[in-house]
Amino acid sequence: MADEDLEIEEGGKKKGKMMIIIIAVVVLLAGGGAGAFFFLGGEEPEEVDAAAEEVMEEEPVNTGLAMYVAMPRPFQFNAPGVARERLVQIEVQLMVRGIENEERAKRHIPMIEGTILSVFSAANADELVTDVGKVDLKEKATAQVRQVMNELEKDPVVEQVLFTGFVIQ
Repeated sequence: MADEDLEIEEGGKKKGKMMIIIIAVVVLLAGGGAGAFFFLGGEEPEEVDAAAEEVMEEEPVNTGLAMYVAMPRPFQFNAPGVARERLVQIEVQLMVRGIENEERAKRHIPMIEGTILSVFSAANADELVTDVGKVDLKEKATAQVRQVMNELEKDPVVEQVLFTGFVIQ
């Protein structure tokens, strides 16, 4: 009789362990399914802000192969901030379309450098530490360079001002 009680208890322990394992597997599968739903689920696209929309609506400068004109040296300037002044160094390249626009941009590098430096020197250090501030600065620089090139060449020439290096101390 004592032997029968031992066998029943051992069988009961095996069933209990099996139930725990089954419950754990079900919970893991449900969690995995929920995670897959949230990560792969149908998200609605984010709204594009007005400034980005304006940049998208502008006609391309010229159709052709994208060319990149590097500025000869990085821009270094002091940016005032609320807490303290910071030293900023930005490396810039200009994206143009076609060899003709590349040559036109290279011809006016001193004017472009002056324009970009005036935009950069008006920046605030507290804004430059945020991603939004960097994007805003890039958009302002692009707009100013395009305006100056339009006055000089009767064509915006430069499609985009790109930051290839950004250091703030």
